[in-house]
Formats: sequence, structure tokens, C-alpha cells
Amino acid sequence: MKKYQVVGIGNAVVDVLTRADDSFLEHMGVTKGIMQLVERERAETLYGAMESRVQAPGGSVANTLAGIGNLGLRTAFIGRVHDDTLGRFYAEAMAKDGTDFVNPPVPGGELPTSRSMIFVSPDGERSMNTYLGISAELGPDDVAEAVAGEAEVVFLEGYLFDKPKGKEAFLKAARACRAAGGKAGIAISDPFCVERHRTDFLTLIEDEMDFVIGNEAEIRSLYQNDDLEADLAAVGAICPLVVCTRSGDGVTILHEGTRTDVPVKKVVPVDATGAGDQFAAGFLYGLVTGCDMGRAGAMGTVAAGEVIGHMGPRPEANLQALFRQKGLI
Repeated sequence: MKKYQVVGIGNAVVDVLTRADDSFLEHMGVTKGIMQLVERERAETLYGAMESRVQAPGGSVANTLAGIGNLGLRTAFIGRVHDDTLGRFYAEAMAKDGTDFVNPPVPGGELPTSRSMIFVSPDGERSMNTYLGISAELGPDDVAEAVAGEAEVVFLEGYLFDKPKGKEAFLKAARACRAAGGKAGIAISDPFCVERHRTDFLTLIEDEMDFVIGNEAEIRSLYQNDDLEADLAAVGAICPLVVCTRSGDGVTILHEGTRTDVPVKKVVPVDATGAGDQFAAGFLYGLVTGCDMGRAGAMGTVAAGEVIGHMGPRPEANLQALFRQKGLI
């Protein structure tokens, strides 16, 4: 038995959330509904403008691991934080949630711990302003092959593709996992990220990945057109398992040539932050525990539905209990 069922690698970002209406966003020059990178000075300005802040350890794959930990699986996270107040908070919070934070906070004169200022609109849309800080410096030296090799699944965060050493870290983790009999997969993360690294993304998916998870916009961005069905077929031709979330239109899964469509119940979100991350948590739980694709996809939709019902990117309810209520376990 492997030490870990899922090991994630990605940005270690402290999420700082507050509610804000459209007039506030316009006044502060915040673009609604997207994630944008900001410099340190801008991050400090936005942080100071936030009222009634809610602080939590975040980052896309780290949020997914929190959901998987909620479901009782053995997890670890490969990330990079500074030995500062936010970094120590992050490492302790991950451990408290049941995920091994395998790299200790880095002391010395490096960049501060990463943080994302997230403004949640009345309609549930989130506007994310992320200062990457030290997490963007994660590289292959931060990846212990013993950790990746002890994973049934390694799950990679596409955002880290913005630097060459992030790509090197991904390859090291994926190859160590697969060499030891595990599976490696990636969350595409963001269509703008794909546009910056399209060729590398496609090469990684074809040569190194056993599965890929993305939303409709992210899947489309791989091939620069508006034909989702053709794009799904193209990704399915180079990767054994492709999962596409389609918001209110459900989820489409292509697994070794077989298509499964999973419906969803449309709801108005309280806060859409973390919906994709928790879908991945539910789906990966199903994958690791041997469920068929339809059941794994349904688990993903239940986990996503839970997190959009409250503020914050991580589940508050017992996901296993929700799965039992839905007859999934």
C-alpha cells in the first residue's frame, strides 16, 4: 500500500476573502470574475482595502487536497512558503486539515508567502488578485522523489507552468509517480495560462499524463477554437481520461474512448470560489477508490455543490455523509 493516495503539487497561496459589490470593484480597478496576477505593492493596497476578511490556506490543488482529506484519504502537498507569519499559518493549517505539508517553510531573504485577495460579488462571482511571491519559485529541488513515488495519484496545478523550473518540478513528480506504478494528472487551471504555454501543455498531456481535468473554456483554449466536441475528441486522442466541467450543463468524461455525461442541478452560488477545485476532489476520490466514471463524476458535482453554498474554497460539511445521502457510497 502506498503511503499517500493523492499527492498534489502547486501554488501555496493564502486566500483572503471579502464581499464586495460591483461599484467597489470598479473603484479599486478590479476586473470582475477572473484571476489576475498582481505585484507586491498592489497586493498590499488591495489587502488594506478589504473589510471583514476571511483567511484560509488556498491554492487550487491545495484546496482539492483539503476536499480529499475531508473524504478520509491519505494526502500530501508539495508547495513552497516563506518562514513568515502567513507561511507558518499555511503549513500548520494544511497539517491540521490532515494533509502532510512535506516542505518546511523557507527561512532567509526570499520572497514572502503568496496570497490572493478574493472579492466575492453578490452574484457569487469571485475576482481574484494573486501575488505569487515565493510559491512561484517552486522547482525540482522541492520535489522529493520518495514522496511522489509513494503516491497512487499525483495531481498537478497548471498555474505553476509560468516558470521553467515549475515545469521541471512537474516532470520530476509525474515521472517518479508513474515509474512506481501510480498515475499522474493535471488541472489545466486557467485559459490564459494555457494561452501562454499551449505547446508545452499539449506535450505534457500527451507524453506524461494519465488524466486531465478542465472546464469548458480551458479545454477549448488548448486548440484555439469554439468547437468543444472536436476539442474533447482531440484531447481524448492523446490522453486516456479527460474530464470537462461545463457549469450548469454538467460534466463530460471521456475514458479510453467511452463517453459519460453527468448532469448537475443548477443553483445560484453563494461563492463560486473553489468549485472546480472541489469537483476535482470528489472526482479523484471516486477514481482512487475504484468507482466507475459516472459515479466519480457525480461525486465531483456533489463536492462542488457543497462548496458554492458558503463562503470559502474548502468544504464545511462532511462530504462522505453527502455522498451517502445521494446513494454514491
